[in-house]
Amino acid sequence: MSDVHGPAPNTGQHRLGPHVVGQRVVVRRLLRGETGPTGGPAFTDLLGTCLSWSEGACVVQPEEGPAVTIALADIVSGKPVPPRPASRLRVSTREVEGRTAALWPGTERVALGEWELRSQPDDGTRLRKRANSCLAIGDPGRPVADAAAEVVAFYEARSREPLAQVEAGSDVEDQLHALGWRDLGYGEAELRLASVSRVRRTLGRQRHDVELSVTGARAVASAGSGCDPLAEGRAHVDGDWLAIHDLTVDPGHRRRGLASAVLAELLDWGAEQGALTAWLHVETANADGTAFWEALGFAPHHTCRYYRAPQPGAGQ
Repeated sequence: MSDVHGPAPNTGQHRLGPHVVGQRVVVRRLLRGETGPTGGPAFTDLLGTCLSWSEGACVVQPEEGPAVTIALADIVSGKPVPPRPASRLRVSTREVEGRTAALWPGTERVALGEWELRSQPDDGTRLRKRANSCLAIGDPGRPVADAAAEVVAFYEARSREPLAQVEAGSDVEDQLHALGWRDLGYGEAELRLASVSRVRRTLGRQRHDVELSVTGARAVASAGSGCDPLAEGRAHVDGDWLAIHDLTVDPGHRRRGLASAVLAELLDWGAEQGALTAWLHVETANADGTAFWEALGFAPHHTCRYYRAPQPGAGQ
């Protein structure tokens, strides 16, 4: 029988050391004085952030509870592990997509279980897919075939094409496809999230003057004089979340820092309102836009696609 008071087996056979200080690690260590279930040495695993590594011991801070000091001689194995996703990335797809409701307050919304039927009033402005499609994410509370039929009836009653916004790769997408619904072929978009404070630090000071117009929880930032600004963007505060949308730059004035200046102004305003997380949609076909947001630290949360209902008589 092994001596549970002796040195840890395979001591030093790990990928840990002073270089992991500040990183998230998993450590398997010997529990001296304890016996394992088979009668041999007892071991336990610890996941947390390495706070220090000095002669003879390291200190690991688990996600809950006090820091743990581990004798280096008791480490059996271990390695660095990826950082835990930020809490904003652990929010459900349904919850995040539901926040788009604040962007179009006049939109008709009817619950269909966890799904939501949405129809924007035709007031002469641009009709957007997100405000004129069923948010088909989650459980509709009935068979998907029955829910799909209700979606069709809802939009036909309003003289709109029946559309469903689905999460890419989801069971709902597969089931609608099996019912004959087809990918719209355009409009696929990632929802991306970022820390407001982090993006503000990344942007730093800007060299362009930006005007800000605020109405309640909404703000419009524009760069360039006159009624036709060179760059413009909009934002909406919802609790501690900041929606960024409609960021545009005149094609003849791109790559001059105008988008960054407008965005910085919107983020500064959002931070003043208590916003901590910024979110936006960017179409996957927009390579330049994706690269812009990626460089600023906006991480992809999920991807959505739009599906159209089968045409009457299709396949007959």
